[in-house]
Amino acid sequence: MKTKYFLAIILLSALWGFSFLFMKISSPEMGAIFTTNLRVLISAITLIIICCLNKCKISFLKMWREYFILGLLNAALPFALICTAELHITASLAAILNATTPTFTAIVSVIWSKEHLNMKKVLGLILGFLGVIVLVGLTSTHVSNIWIYALLSILAAFSYGFVGVYSSLKISKNVPPLNLAFGQQLAATIILLPFSILTLPKQVPSSRAIISVILLGILCTSIAYLIYFYLIREVGAVKTLSVTFLVPVFGIIWAALFLREKITIQNIIGLIIIAVSIILINNRIPYKKKIQTLENKVI
Repeated sequence: MKTKYFLAIILLSALWGFSFLFMKISSPEMGAIFTTNLRVLISAITLIIICCLNKCKISFLKMWREYFILGLLNAALPFALICTAELHITASLAAILNATTPTFTAIVSVIWSKEHLNMKKVLGLILGFLGVIVLVGLTSTHVSNIWIYALLSILAAFSYGFVGVYSSLKISKNVPPLNLAFGQQLAATIILLPFSILTLPKQVPSSRAIISVILLGILCTSIAYLIYFYLIREVGAVKTLSVTFLVPVFGIIWAALFLREKITIQNIIGLIIIAVSIILINNRIPYKKKIQTLENKVI
């Protein structure tokens, strides 16, 4: 892999790791839905500005159905679920649970394409869920019903996994990354708007929360998705998947540095088990061939 692609993966991982920090700061004051709506709105506006500066054209109506599916399953729903979860669980725990996304991608791929399950993949799936059990079940916390809130993060990971397979099969690689990023964020903004109006914060948020949601929209969403779609197009889905290993690592680091969350042995063990499960699920010949087939159609 070229140095510029490697650095892009590191930067993307760091930005998405920051997203868990910013959601943790913003959600308690603004609410999960309003935070998410501001995030995607700021992201869409940022992308329009980027487009104007680069004198490029972006379209929405031509692929509006696809953008609404992406906006719902790759932005509005998972962002809101994670924000809701982080009202009760730590940012680091949410980041690690998000690492199960490739596990759900594999499950959806098997169901969608009727792909054969071999022993390595079955073992990887079992280990993935074992990692979640270790991570959540052994986590020392004062939060009651922690599994309910952890499940919200897991559902977000499932949504990411589903839309990953959908976009690989249904969206042409000729669609520019800027169009995809903008279309997704604009659709998510429209979807969330009526719910956001009903959940407006009762008081003006602090400057800390406002700055966090602005950075969440600009850096962790608009810029991050441009990098993501760029990597998918340039190096393919398999190599871009390495982001999955790094995002929770950065999530843990940022939460420890800025929120003073403790890095526990349960976090480390759970993350290692989930990482091994991802390797087992994806490091196999049949699945690699399938992914490479998808790459011919990918964004």
